[in-house]
Amino acid sequence: MTRFSIQAPLPSRPAPGAVLELLKPITWFAPMWAYGCGVISSGQPLAAHLPEIALGILLAGPLVCGTSQAANDWYDRHVDAINEPDRPIPSGRIPGSWGFFIALGWTALSLLVASLLGVAVLAAAAFGLVLAWVYSAPPLRLKQNGWWGNAAVGLCYEGLPWFTGAAALLGGVPDGRILALALLYSLGAHGIMTLNDFKSVEGDRQMRLQSLPVQLGIDRAARLACWVMALPQLLVILLLWHWGQALFAGLVAALLAAQILLMLRLLAAPRERAAWYNATGTTLYVLGMLASAFALRDLAMAGP
Repeated sequence: MTRFSIQAPLPSRPAPGAVLELLKPITWFAPMWAYGCGVISSGQPLAAHLPEIALGILLAGPLVCGTSQAANDWYDRHVDAINEPDRPIPSGRIPGSWGFFIALGWTALSLLVASLLGVAVLAAAAFGLVLAWVYSAPPLRLKQNGWWGNAAVGLCYEGLPWFTGAAALLGGVPDGRILALALLYSLGAHGIMTLNDFKSVEGDRQMRLQSLPVQLGIDRAARLACWVMALPQLLVILLLWHWGQALFAGLVAALLAAQILLMLRLLAAPRERAAWYNATGTTLYVLGMLASAFALRDLAMAGP
């Protein structure tokens, strides 16, 4: 007796749950946190800007970050069909070219929402969206090289959202102190992204992706990541001290000291402990961002 396996037909359009999975809500936290830091650093009264805050959180997380995730999965669909076939696009739950059109639609929606928050926010969002596409899309495909790809992700996840949060409440380009700290924390995030690449070293080698662990080896890449995370925070501490924010400088210094202790444990077994450090040391890193944002708020409220 012959047995027949009956498979359910693939959908002609994606279900809402598959679209949400494509946009990866778990990745939205970092840019939304950075946007919140930008809001605080502006020194503006929060109660008077609730619409801008809500729209900006939507823009930083579900929209711009969501766009980057959709675009990345679209251009990685052939690799994912081998390595992660259960993802929405290779599994067929997002059929045909729907993944591409979702990324395009989310790009347009992001620009529309950004336009409601002013010219400076629109410019920042447009720049972030360009980076989101060139990170994954040929011919540039920045993700193929860890130096460029990690820099793009760090800027999109930390610096641009921070800038956007401050610009949305200030109605224009923030001052140099806000720009300096947003840039420094973006640079530090480059190291976080390097540690994140440790989980896929073998796959990156097979696909000829030049992540920093592939280029430098695990041990050297781990040491580099630690320096790249620590040095920008040291500069933040010095700037806060120079600006008369000794209390917050001391708080960020204490958080950095705790990170360094964790880094020493990380470097003893970087491959095995990279994920552990990203769950512990990175938490201290983003708490330092928040402390720095409150320091900038105090400076803004004190006036010139």
